[in-house]
Order: sequence, then C-alpha cells, then structure tokens
Amino acid sequence: MNSLYVAAGGALGAVLRYLFSSLNASFFPFGTVVVNTAGSFLLGCLTALAMRKKWRKETSLFLGTGFCGGFTTMSSFSREAVEMIQTNMLLGSLYIAVSVVSGMTAALIGLKLAEGSRREEKR
Repeated sequence: MNSLYVAAGGALGAVLRYLFSSLNASFFPFGTVVVNTAGSFLLGCLTALAMRKKWRKETSLFLGTGFCGGFTTMSSFSREAVEMIQTNMLLGSLYIAVSVVSGMTAALIGLKLAEGSRREEKR
C-alpha cells in the first residue's frame, strides 16, 4: 500500500517537473537547476514539518519520497553535467557547482525556516 502513496506523489511531481523542462532550451539547463533547488527547499521544509507534527508515514511517503522524488531529477542533472563537461569543461563544472550548492543551501534554508516557525509557535 505504501508504494501507492509514493506512486501518486511521484506522478504529480514528475508532471510538474515536465512543465519546467521548457526552461532547458538554452545553453544552460536552468529548468533542472530550478526544479532541483525548489525540490530541495521543499523537502527541507517538509522534513522539519514531518518531524515536528509527527506526520503519518503515508503523508511523508506521498510528499517527500513521492512528490519531491518525482519533481527533482538526479538522472537529468547527471546526463546534462556529463554532456556539458564533454563539450565545455568550465561550463559543465559551473553547472555542477551551482546545482550542488543551490540544492544544499535551499534544503538547509527550508529546514531552518520550518524549524523557525516552530519556535514562533512556542512563544
């Protein structure tokens, strides 16, 4: 049954990611950076909320594993990075750095923002 929650969330996330794919029509895959950064931010927020609110497992599977997993895309990032490095080492390296730093930063910001809202509730 848990796999149905993951599948439903993943389907929604994948469709939304597809809609962002039109941003990849230029020399730099902006759409992939945007979805991976936004997905990292959202997963950071969801992680903090899930821990604080003690969400049911099904909710976490649907939103975190399913939706965020379907929305973000490691496979496209990897393919694009390899292709870019093969044609332009500097641009490919920049793409990797921007993707990793923006994703990690967004996840931390999302986590801290959601944790910060917890502190506000306690006041």
